Amino acid sequence: MFKLTPRRALVVYINGNRVIKTLRHYGIVRYVSRRMHYVILYVDQDQVAPVKEKVQKLRAVRSVEESYRPDLDPTLTDLEMTGLYKLHDEDDKK
Repeated sequence: MFKLTPRRALVVYINGNRVIKTLRHYGIVRYVSRRMHYVILYVDQDQVAPVKEKVQKLRAVRSVEESYRPDLDPTLTDLEMTGLYKLHDEDDKK
């Protein structure tokens, strides 16, 4: 039976493109933006903290950020009902 492993994306901001080959040792490189100088790296959920520390220590890496997507509530559909946004007078005229 096929079993899914929970993963998290790391956004790695880089100084040069040479480090991209090295990042493949730490996880799955899903996207590379050579112009904007960042890499999307997928890592197993239980390995996020150690891999993040190791990748930050690389010479050509500026910073590493975790993706917030797994933390978001997928059932949240209507923001008006939750009270996060208030309607203004201009919104009622539509």
